[in-house]
Amino acid sequence: MEGKITAVAFDLGGVLIDWNPRHLYRKLFGADEVAMERFLAEVCTPEWNSRFDAGRPFADGVAELAAAHPEEATMISAYHTRWAEMLGLEFAETVAIMRELKSAGYRIFALSNWSAETFPHTRLRYGFLEEFEGIEISGEVGVGKPNPAIFRHFLDRFGLQPEATVFIDDWDRNIAAATEVGFVAIQFTTPDTLRSDLRRLGLSITAG
Repeated sequence: MEGKITAVAFDLGGVLIDWNPRHLYRKLFGADEVAMERFLAEVCTPEWNSRFDAGRPFADGVAELAAAHPEEATMISAYHTRWAEMLGLEFAETVAIMRELKSAGYRIFALSNWSAETFPHTRLRYGFLEEFEGIEISGEVGVGKPNPAIFRHFLDRFGLQPEATVFIDDWDRNIAAATEVGFVAIQFTTPDTLRSDLRRLGLSITAG
């Protein structure tokens, strides 16, 4: 290994795993993309979902939202009962980068916002998750990114130094928070760009 970086932490959804509620709701709304997007922007919102990532039970969140939007109760319930249908394929090119870094001797971790209820199913579905030295899931900690607390907990749990750890995430707000804590942070856009960014930091990885 080159330079001072000794560890790399990956976000999961949007970086290694194609998680998207649209995989499910396109089945439920059919060709009506406008109605689907309205539902995901105004009813089952990202903010609502983030509470599950921080540890809220799905049953509680679904019941409360269905009471507020009784006309959408069936669609809201599907967010829980058919959650697995929101999972797509793994992003093979990014998984390949993770494996290349691991083979080069870097310590490899995952740090992701994910419900503690749904992660066991996710772990069974994607075998590459067993290749990480450690995984920190927000739902198990009770706080999610971009709260600095989860980054500090992650560092303490695995005995890492932020300046020696690269953090990769697709959300700019999470990148900003990680940078504030002291991580070397990279915003993920494409696998090729990620390879270039890692090489620029001096990590041992091919150009792809």
